[in-house]
Amino acid sequence: MTPIDLFAGALHFQPEGAVRSGPRRMAAESGGWQLATFHVDTDADVHADQWEMHPSSEEAVCCLAGSLRLYLRPESPGEAETAVRLTAGTAFLVPRNRWHRIELDEPSDIMSIGLRGGSRQEPVAG
Repeated sequence: MTPIDLFAGALHFQPEGAVRSGPRRMAAESGGWQLATFHVDTDADVHADQWEMHPSSEEAVCCLAGSLRLYLRPESPGEAETAVRLTAGTAFLVPRNRWHRIELDEPSDIMSIGLRGGSRQEPVAG
């Protein structure tokens, strides 16, 4: 029996009930949920310059340590981004198909849980 390093990989929860450890996947087509944990030091570590969206499920973004801001892209042109501040021990549920990105307030440990199939990224307009 060997402990699983959650910062080195991910847990994949299969529909039939199996749980497997393996690599993190941005757009996994495994059919199951992925739990991934990250230690991040800078905005580059969280791709703050990229919006991402997950069409297969909502995504739970959990701040385990540190603090960050999760931004939701406006749904209509001319509207402002919505910012949600997460501190240690808090989480936010990103709606399915909602573009979002993260910026750090300080180095943080983040956990994300969701279905990755069909996930997309695109640059933040400058």
